[in-house]
Amino acid sequence: MYKRLFIPGPVEVRSEVLQKMASPMIGHRSKEASALQRRISDKMKILWSTQHEILLSTSSGSGLMEGALRSCTAQRAAIFSMGAFGKRWYEMAVNNNIPADLFEVEWGQANTREMIEQVLATGNYDLMTITHNETSTGVMNPVEEIATVACQYPEVVYCMDTVSSTGGTPINVDQLGVDICITSTQKSLGLPPGMAICTFSRKAIDRAAQVPFRGYYLDLLQLYEYIRDKDYQYPSTPSLSHMYALDYQLERIMTEGLEARFDRHWQMAEIVRAWARKYFALFADERYLSNTVTAITNTRNIDVADLNRKLGERGFQISNGYGKMKDKTFRIAHMGDHTVEDIGELLGHIQDILKLQA
Repeated sequence: MYKRLFIPGPVEVRSEVLQKMASPMIGHRSKEASALQRRISDKMKILWSTQHEILLSTSSGSGLMEGALRSCTAQRAAIFSMGAFGKRWYEMAVNNNIPADLFEVEWGQANTREMIEQVLATGNYDLMTITHNETSTGVMNPVEEIATVACQYPEVVYCMDTVSSTGGTPINVDQLGVDICITSTQKSLGLPPGMAICTFSRKAIDRAAQVPFRGYYLDLLQLYEYIRDKDYQYPSTPSLSHMYALDYQLERIMTEGLEARFDRHWQMAEIVRAWARKYFALFADERYLSNTVTAITNTRNIDVADLNRKLGERGFQISNGYGKMKDKTFRIAHMGDHTVEDIGELLGHIQDILKLQA
């Protein structure tokens, strides 16, 4: 049975976006392919408020995360984590033999500017990673505050995972001082999974040139040099189907208007938060709530799997808690092309199933 997805990715995808995936193939070395990539790049620069180059990768966001670590860590990486996906940066570093240290906070909390300052002040690191929006906990890091610290360390390449936030909340890459801002298609952008996108600043370019063993497929410098020298083409065959859909969806996002899109996400988040406070409790620190996914503490000890089964019979799906928070929390995503009305319908079904009084 078809289920409308309210999970933190993959998200519900509009039928016309899916249809763009069925566009006839073109040669990936053709002028048409170059024009397609150039259109995507121009629109991503607007979405991210950046002048940095845009790179595409036929991978999940994790691919570009690994590529950023390998390509731009010359000495040692500082990995700041506030949940499962922040820690993934560290696991990548370890498995690629990249010197790195992990700095964690308790799940539900955020990385603070004081924490960043204390670590970077040691002078031990030339790359740092931050998770903007942690889907395992429903926390959004205070990146505007963190930027005031990061800008004081121009020798540190700043990498940020915005996989679940790009397209759902404002991210001004250049003002934040981010060098490599990474996202992927299957979350707030509202596309099928399979393509990742990142910025690549001049600082990151210069750093990568100093790193001898950057890998091959995910070598960000090679990607950059190829699109520069070959007019927006790539060393390996990209997913043209995703590029067609991404170009179309970015145009839809521009037509909706960035302010309107971000406001819609905020409204959906506020509705879910108010509902969670009334019937359960919010898991994340109230100061750092995500605008795209809400983690809800299971104060009523409901059977989350049973709730999801019954929701599935009605054509809906939410997420259980992630990892160690399974059954202790559950998560409702409000990202992509969902509307306030969609959220209201979902919450109404949950209330009916759980027999919660209005």
